[in-house]
Amino acid sequence: MLVYGTEVVIHAKVKIPSLRVIQEAKLDDVEWIRVRQEKLMLTDKMRMNAVCHGQMYQNRIAGAFNKKVKSRQFTPGQLVLKKIFPHQEEAKGKFTPNWQGPYVVHRVFLGGALILTEMDERVDMKPINSDAIKRYYV
Repeated sequence: MLVYGTEVVIHAKVKIPSLRVIQEAKLDDVEWIRVRQEKLMLTDKMRMNAVCHGQMYQNRIAGAFNKKVKSRQFTPGQLVLKKIFPHQEEAKGKFTPNWQGPYVVHRVFLGGALILTEMDERVDMKPINSDAIKRYYV
């Protein structure tokens, strides 16, 4: 219905499908304009219903997907560990550790990025995503 604008109808039931049929039916312009406006209003209403339905569906799917997500809140001064990614030099074998650190959180940004400080007070100015950080408990 949304693709073609109308429901599927058998050709025998179509009353005003084309200009040729309108000329054969000998409808006046006022009636044709009224019918055409009604169809256009119905199309706009159907589009709005489809948009609302799509938004409700996306919200429902996002809620189901984010149901088990736990947000990580870090504050400056906390001790954290940083994940070692496979492309880093430190990841050189099967038995190497997966985390390095501890580091101290120096600054927290709104999007979840952090700037870390090493234990000897050297600040790494490259921000890191909070997904690659976990809290270090002493």
